[in-house]
Amino acid sequence: MSPIGVRLQVQDKHVMIDNGILQIKLSNPEGIVTEISYNGIDNLLEVLNEEVNRGYWDLVWNEGTPGTTGTFDVIKGTEFSVIVENEDQVEVSFTRTWDPSLKGKAVPLNIDKRFIVLRGCSGFYSYGIYEHLDQEGWTAFNMPETRIAFKLRKDLFHYMAIADNRKRIMPMPDDRLPNRCQVLAYPEAVLLTNPINPDLKGEVDDKYEYSKENKDNKVHGWICSNPPTGFWQITPSSEFRTGGPVKQNLTSHVGPTTLAMFVSAHYSGEDLVPKFGEREAWKKVFGPVFIYVNSAMMGEDPLTLWEDAEAQMMIEVQSWPYSFPASEDFPYSDQRGSISGRLLVQDEYIDGDYIAADSACIGLALPGEVGSWQRESKGYQFWTQTDEDGYFSINEVRAGDYNLYGWVPGFVGDYKYDVDITITPGCDINLGDLVYEPPRDGPTMWEIGIPDRSALEFYVPDPNPKYINKLYVNHPDKFRQYGLWERYAELYPNEDLVYRVGVSDYKNDWFFAQVNRKKDGSNAYLATTWQIIFNLDNVDQTGTYTLRVALASASVAELQVRINDATVNPPHFTSGLIGKDNTIARHGIHGLYRLYSIDVPSNQLVEGDNTIFLTQSRNQSPFQGLLYDYIRLEGPSDFYHS
Repeated sequence: MSPIGVRLQVQDKHVMIDNGILQIKLSNPEGIVTEISYNGIDNLLEVLNEEVNRGYWDLVWNEGTPGTTGTFDVIKGTEFSVIVENEDQVEVSFTRTWDPSLKGKAVPLNIDKRFIVLRGCSGFYSYGIYEHLDQEGWTAFNMPETRIAFKLRKDLFHYMAIADNRKRIMPMPDDRLPNRCQVLAYPEAVLLTNPINPDLKGEVDDKYEYSKENKDNKVHGWICSNPPTGFWQITPSSEFRTGGPVKQNLTSHVGPTTLAMFVSAHYSGEDLVPKFGEREAWKKVFGPVFIYVNSAMMGEDPLTLWEDAEAQMMIEVQSWPYSFPASEDFPYSDQRGSISGRLLVQDEYIDGDYIAADSACIGLALPGEVGSWQRESKGYQFWTQTDEDGYFSINEVRAGDYNLYGWVPGFVGDYKYDVDITITPGCDINLGDLVYEPPRDGPTMWEIGIPDRSALEFYVPDPNPKYINKLYVNHPDKFRQYGLWERYAELYPNEDLVYRVGVSDYKNDWFFAQVNRKKDGSNAYLATTWQIIFNLDNVDQTGTYTLRVALASASVAELQVRINDATVNPPHFTSGLIGKDNTIARHGIHGLYRLYSIDVPSNQLVEGDNTIFLTQSRNQSPFQGLLYDYIRLEGPSDFYHS
């Protein structure tokens, strides 16, 4: 530890915390971070911004109206207090309380924002406690988003890193002004026509190109090259984020901006907006997250700061749950429990024996229906991955009641353990062997894709050369390029996609997204119908076939399925209007998972060639569409047993 202790200085308008490594200044009593002094730089935050627009907690709320929009609220405390003050630690609190007189003017929450500085620590921690009370007058509301945002100095921070293979020199915020860019299909995406850095001319800038899945979203941030300085947002646990391990969230983007996202509807839509009823009791702790700053010697490669930030992230992950937050609402390790077991798969059409659930995602979330975890937005979630033999252990779980959920790569559907699980402090529950029986009615006649809840294995085209982000050229995440939805009509100008089982290859012949086609010479769009042609040598006239269609995403779409008759109305199956994931527009490869099991009576099939028609019938915009995960036709069970 540094010999210099932590010092707190409280003034009328500001609170200063200094540990000899860095100094942070917060407005009093609002709790807005106005200055971060470090490495000889008087303020890492954007000094050109008003103080309220530098480092802040915010949320979006409404009084229960549908959708993902509402009032944007930079959360300002009204009371300041010191929670801990000694040479080793300072923890301060900025609170805002609600009462019914504020109805319609402020979100009905009591909010406590905390900031912690430790001795010898190159950074600071922040967490928030949100509470809605079961009391008269506490109204209903929705909260589509809450997060922490930091706006860094644009004259210093030009290099952004969010992963080992996702780091680059970034455009300036001024490059998004009208004389330097062209706005594309939506305001977040612009084409850089006259950027300050001429090397970036002709590139697309769009914050959604830098999204990450929760399970991977542990560290991201910015580098200043002179003096070599890094600013990093580290999230050591996803337990307080909504939507589970594969929910995608924003990270860092042009600003230079760094975000700690806790609740958002991106890549999921309104399904993931927490909705609270009148007098509904609810309390949740978001965080702590760690704001880490580091530096290098002049002449050293500034990219070593990213490597150091990754190493620090691992230290933070291994230190979770932290032992220093001074709120009784944040349980320490000895107040938590653990659970373990082994997950096996039983699918007699693949193997007569049990199959170890290798690399399955398995986790605890609030009790609900099968698969409900991906729409769950009020509680905590704890996830891990099984080993090659199916064994798992979920540690450091908050006390409470949960269901155990999971899914297994290579198998459709969702697993749920059929007994509620109560975690108590210090418990170590071993569930033994658990068996998942994935949906299956008969042998596989044919299949398209891989059941992995993603469209990544399908054909992702190269972007239009006019709309490129150079970071994603020759990159495994090529789906993050702008405008790929427009490539479909270029590849299929006159006729829609036709896939012939046994001849076509889904890696090259199945476009990753079923999107609408723009009508020539107008702003109208045409619905698209894809065909799957397959041959049956004989048809079992006594049984029923099953078509499994797993979707990786749906955006204001409707899937209609017809068998051997493209015009039959009503169709043999329709999903109805589904999804507000907006995944296609936001350069994602998956949103919310959906699985449909469709009975196909044998009298709808013929010996020889058969055709399944897949229509996405909603055609008001280019962003309505579907991402398929996997499609399988199963024969009747007696095909297998005869």
